[in-house]
Amino acid sequence: MPNADHMLATSDGPMRLYESTPDGAATRAVIVVMEAFGVNAHIEEVTRRAAAAGYHAVAPDFFHRSGGGTAAYDDFGTVMAKFADLSDDGILVDVDAALEHLRAAGFADGQIAITGYCFGGRVTFLTAARRALGAAVTFYGGGIVRAGGLPFPSLFAEAATLQTPWLGLFGDLDKGIPVEDVEQLRAALDAAKPVDFAIVRYPDADHGFHCDDRPAVFNAAAAADGWARTLDWFTTHLA
Repeated sequence: MPNADHMLATSDGPMRLYESTPDGAATRAVIVVMEAFGVNAHIEEVTRRAAAAGYHAVAPDFFHRSGGGTAAYDDFGTVMAKFADLSDDGILVDVDAALEHLRAAGFADGQIAITGYCFGGRVTFLTAARRALGAAVTFYGGGIVRAGGLPFPSLFAEAATLQTPWLGLFGDLDKGIPVEDVEQLRAALDAAKPVDFAIVRYPDADHGFHCDDRPAVFNAAAAADGWARTLDWFTTHLA
């Protein structure tokens, strides 16, 4: 699979975009949104995994305003510093730059999915609320129902106006995303029914359960099920 780094122009400066494409022609594309730790080896591997499944996959570096790079999984001081200059408006600037890159490669919005982990799970929900794409899948996105540890507001009020079919995957052991919050979100979506949606809870999974670079939280069964559901969601909803 060909892999490449690009520098995309944005209104907030140049942004690195990691890209992986299948050996054959792709008919669908996906934006892979990083955890709170940057476009690290794990996110690059997930991007390659999406390409292996047949998708033209890209991972934008939302840390470009603060110099790019990554943060270690236990270095929350660096994490917070990396997010100091990022807002929801800036997030959408970066998402839109990735979308323009994929559009230039020949993909219509209905052929493009977005998926993300941790911080990226919230970005995925934000994008699903503000942009009409083919499909969206959130893995343990904090800060949706109530503001989380990162400096971003709650997105709960936007649940009723989702524009992109959305799947949410959450672990019941996640102390940062209480089960009550997940069920509150489900109830709001059930009441509004803005688009096709689903929420799946994993009783024995913690935050970060999909990340096999974090042995303390990785849950192989939940990760495999979540990835299979992600690909099924894409297959069902992408043009």
